[in-house]
Amino acid sequence: MWYFVWILGLMLASAFTVLNLVGLEKQIEDKSK
Repeated sequence: MWYFVWILGLMLASAFTVLNLVGLEKQIEDKSK
């Protein structure tokens, strides 16, 4: 069962990273305007 929690953690970490990258790109676009 522990591997299920480990996979869930990896998915959450990857999703969090993608959201952060998208947020940073939006901030950079707003600053460049």
